Amino acid sequence: MDLVQVNFKARDHERVGKFWADALGWGLSSEGPGVSNVEPVGFDWPDPSAVCIDVVAVPDLESVAYRGHLDLATESAQHHAELVARLVSLGATEADIGQGEVPWTVLADPEGNVFCVLEPREVYRDTGPIATVVVDCADPRAMAEFWGAATDWTVHAADDEHARLRSARGVGPYLEFLRTPDPHADRHRLHLDLMPPPDGDQAAEAERLRSLGARDADVGQGEAPWMCLADPEGNEFCIIAPR
Repeated sequence: MDLVQVNFKARDHERVGKFWADALGWGLSSEGPGVSNVEPVGFDWPDPSAVCIDVVAVPDLESVAYRGHLDLATESAQHHAELVARLVSLGATEADIGQGEVPWTVLADPEGNVFCVLEPREVYRDTGPIATVVVDCADPRAMAEFWGAATDWTVHAADDEHARLRSARGVGPYLEFLRTPDPHADRHRLHLDLMPPPDGDQAAEAERLRSLGARDADVGQGEAPWMCLADPEGNEFCIIAPR
């Protein structure tokens, strides 16, 4: 099963979707009312070379902690400076999350979703514009074990502070788990969406993930074509129907 997209909640899905499409140089479409889909132009699912973005409108954005965020890749110091300037021109704002003096830049999108523009790093040289999806957690080793078994992604590193996974095909962004003092919050604006292979079975995959330690989650989805679960630390994610 593949990690195929991240899902943002937004008051104005069109505004947030356009920001991310312009920020990444990707296309913008809509699969239905209240949803903006941000994908590379010409992208054909499932393809691990990119993790796409779904922006979904919700009536109320309650105050939440940012348990998951995106890190963007840069190729040089000049590229870093130019990208930050362009993102600010698109509506991003500088954000202070207590990072202090660091070589990366912390920004927030037009609705306050925090993300980072990283300084050039060799490990992210071939990821595309999104270097990694970062999730705060209490136990990176345990998260790596669960998510490595849940998906076809390979664990590249895991210790008490940090874990890193990537598609077994060696392409696209990474998924990383970062140990934080208090990662827990009731609701999160960003969650992960998984998709079985084209010949896969959504219900069978959900049962397999429950056997690994996932549990059912109720986020008010009602009767929906996707299934909502939470990993062993309570990070909500969805299994969407195979395409």
